[in-house]
Amino acid sequence: MNTSRGPRLEFAVGAFLLLALASVLVLAVASTNGKFGFARDTYELTARFTNLGQLRPNAPVKIGGVTIGHVAAIDLDPVKFDTIVTLAIDSRFDEIPIDTGAQILTGGLLGESYVGLQPGGDLEVFQPGEELVYTQPAVDLIQMVGKYMFSGGGQDGAGAPDPAPAGDDPASVTPSPAEPMQ
Repeated sequence: MNTSRGPRLEFAVGAFLLLALASVLVLAVASTNGKFGFARDTYELTARFTNLGQLRPNAPVKIGGVTIGHVAAIDLDPVKFDTIVTLAIDSRFDEIPIDTGAQILTGGLLGESYVGLQPGGDLEVFQPGEELVYTQPAVDLIQMVGKYMFSGGGQDGAGAPDPAPAGDDPASVTPSPAEPMQ
């Protein structure tokens, strides 16, 4: 019986299992953005939007491409039927001007949705729990492309000249009283 084969096989299986566990750990870290459920010190702001697009809870909140927080909750106002988005902002960024605007943006053509903040120039800053007043809803690209395709390429026909009737010579057509003579 060959006894040298047993320890090698056990070593290979053990190395494979360690590699598998390491890859699961890397996947866990990547999927949680390195947070592991430990809450950082944050404060909340709210914003109202008419259209969220594909925005989901835990989506990033960014200023200039830098993540400064995340979407903590999404609720519906039962009276106005606006969507109320609660933003959890990292407490390091506690000097956000009160005239800051919020917009729902998409990373890339079909990437993840996130809330982008455009800081204003006001000296007064947000206090925890306040609401961002200046908001822009998400742009629905599919709806926009559909409107463009099915509306004749964006022309509504108002500025397009009428084609000459078949058989008429365009030089002999007299302008109507509404059209100026050229």
